[in-house]
Amino acid sequence: MQRGSLLLTLGAVFFPSLTPVARAQEKTFDQTIVSVLRADQDLREVPFSDVVLAATGKSVLKLDATREDDRRVIKIISDVLDIVMRRMNAADSPVQNVARINEASSHFEDMLRETLNRVPGFTCDFPHTAEDRVQRSGYPDLRLVETATKRIFYLDPKLYAAGSRDSSFRTFYFEPKVTTNKVRDHAVHLLVGFEHEPRTDGRWKFTRWDLVDLSHFKVRLKAEFQASNRDIYTKEAIITTSQR
Repeated sequence: MQRGSLLLTLGAVFFPSLTPVARAQEKTFDQTIVSVLRADQDLREVPFSDVVLAATGKSVLKLDATREDDRRVIKIISDVLDIVMRRMNAADSPVQNVARINEASSHFEDMLRETLNRVPGFTCDFPHTAEDRVQRSGYPDLRLVETATKRIFYLDPKLYAAGSRDSSFRTFYFEPKVTTNKVRDHAVHLLVGFEHEPRTDGRWKFTRWDLVDLSHFKVRLKAEFQASNRDIYTKEAIITTSQR
């Protein structure tokens, strides 16, 4: 699938209201379902940069290690990641009080934000949605700005268990929505993965980190129709209920 047709497909699937009115009127509900199912089959190994551009109109910029400015930023972020991992491994770290590793993510976000804000010439905060609200959930988690150049870097920390780097289970998702979209800038997109060992004697141990440039990242679409308990257990749909 060529880049142009890919962007049109993504736009039609995710933002049908943004397509021309005439086209929207011509498309029946059945055709929409077919388009979604076809996208589920076709949209595999899709450049993340294309998805972001189609969904937000913003470009995913690359880091170039041959450029002095980029090497400097990489060095600064790397130093911060060393500090964060060392702090998280400390006995008095708030992470050591959580029993489930899923509960540790917000602590990493907070520590990264706090440490990056102490670096001269940089400011870091939680990105705002299109409605200008702070939302902790969803991609990306942090927005880093180099004040002198106005360059913007999105940073998304992830935690993964030692030995699971080759796992095929889903560990990343990007949900393109208009109102809750947090990608509002042309920016470098970075993911940082922190590896951890199993919790032993009530302690978590983080053993390494990896800084990933998502301009090289490829994703796939999984078409999925969802419902909540409120949708399921309606008065009209319940046939009978157990006696109390």
